[in-house]
Amino acid sequence: MTQKPSVTPNPDLIELHNITKVYQNAAGGFTALNGIDIAIGQGELVGIIGRSGSGKSTLINMITGIDRPSSGEVRVGNTAVHKLNENQMARWRGRNLGIVFQFFQLLPNLSVLDNVRLPMDLCSAIPARERRQRAIKLLTLVEMAEHAHKLPSALSGGQQQRVAIARALANDPPVIIADEPTGNLDSKTAEAVFKLFESLTAEGKTVVMVTHDSGLAQRVRRTVLIADGEVVNEYVVKALPSLSPTLLLEVSHKAKPVQFAAGETIIRQGDFGERFYIVTNGLAEVTLKRPNGGDVVAERIGAGKYFGEISLLNSVRTVASVRAMPEAPLQALALDRQTFDGLVAESPAFRDAMQSVVTARLERSHSLAQ
Repeated sequence: MTQKPSVTPNPDLIELHNITKVYQNAAGGFTALNGIDIAIGQGELVGIIGRSGSGKSTLINMITGIDRPSSGEVRVGNTAVHKLNENQMARWRGRNLGIVFQFFQLLPNLSVLDNVRLPMDLCSAIPARERRQRAIKLLTLVEMAEHAHKLPSALSGGQQQRVAIARALANDPPVIIADEPTGNLDSKTAEAVFKLFESLTAEGKTVVMVTHDSGLAQRVRRTVLIADGEVVNEYVVKALPSLSPTLLLEVSHKAKPVQFAAGETIIRQGDFGERFYIVTNGLAEVTLKRPNGGDVVAERIGAGKYFGEISLLNSVRTVASVRAMPEAPLQALALDRQTFDGLVAESPAFRDAMQSVVTARLERSHSLAQ
């Protein structure tokens, strides 16, 4: 019998290593996923976003075992999902994953209560004498206990989705996979469903949610953007939201990882800047020289933020010095001037966003330097 995965030895509950998926067709082959590497920890609420056809659903199918990678490894807890045969996969999935679909997929001839109890009957993970009580408890959790004996057709879309979430929790799985769970719901009901997911992660569940809802995507603790079958660096996504997915992927490819020792100067005031930096770990400290010769700290820049844009955008000498904080080293992604200039030329939204930040930072620098 497949054991429920233990997350104690490994903080990453879900791991995808170098996943490639190629579908064969009349033209030869179509690469849906190309070299995907993702690690998701226990208790995370992660949003998978991307345009239609980007590879989101294929990625989810790798985690659930509905589809298998052409190459690479998928691990959930201590289980190598990509190595399971069909019978092992069915048993493992029933015990370790709860799946919430966009269109609910409740069985129309079963009551709400029986829909929630069915996964327990199929997997026998919960003792028979406890299943009815557990189903009622889960329906209470999603505020649907009073509808336990109704058929799904008697419920609204939002109510059916709540029941679907209760069903996904039936066997107490560590991972919930939700494929567009709010796609057919009004904004108020979508908000309630999202809050339910938040409460589940607070209790230690891991929730991976595919969504087109930009509002919800901005509220999850972490987003994974898929573009053309590849994962865009999450710090690039966070730092440069004005760029299109295609340009974000280009930045991910061209950015060079760099590291600076604790206290090391990265940009010296008065130099001509040649690189644009996105912080991935640590803190950068921005300091200004005052007329009396003293330094003043203008800003501290953390992961998912950037610096170096003022000199590049305006072709002027740098107006401040930037260094790694004395307490710890700093890791960043660096773009050269040519790549930065190309983004400015290709994306008016990026240019405007940079100009707005430059204006605000120059005004702050002028005020602090007095």
